[in-house]
Amino acid sequence: MARICILALLIAAGSASAQDRPGPAEPGERPHAIVAIPGTLRWAPAPAILPRGAEIAVIEGNPAEPGEFTMRLSMPAGYRIPPHFHPVTEHVTVIEGTFFVGMGDTADTTKATALPPGTFAALKEGVRHFAFTRGRTIIQLHGVGPWSLTYVDPADDPRGGRK
Repeated sequence: MARICILALLIAAGSASAQDRPGPAEPGERPHAIVAIPGTLRWAPAPAILPRGAEIAVIEGNPAEPGEFTMRLSMPAGYRIPPHFHPVTEHVTVIEGTFFVGMGDTADTTKATALPPGTFAALKEGVRHFAFTRGRTIIQLHGVGPWSLTYVDPADDPRGGRK
């Protein structure tokens, strides 16, 4: 039975019209289905609010605007995001590698928790936390935009302390 359901899903995905295929919809249009196949994602440098070196692939919506969004963040080995918080709940799923997250106003790496692939975390609005990687890591973020973060220490903001 499970094989039949999976086969039906694959056939439906393969026969989808152009507006139902992966990739961005026309402006103002919402696709009926989104299929995010890892090798077809369009990666670009992460926004300036994040430290340099990461890449982002927006899968659904626009994180900078109001509404639902899903995006992936690919970070190189040794990547660090200083202590910060978000104005809304941030949902994180680890796709590849190990993502380390610690709570608080200071980045004490000895107090971070290792999140292996498959881990899900939901960080409520205002929760101060920091993150880092040891090896290449990809996480998926989803929530309701606009997505942003505020650094606990404005000097950590890679945009030069601006909000």
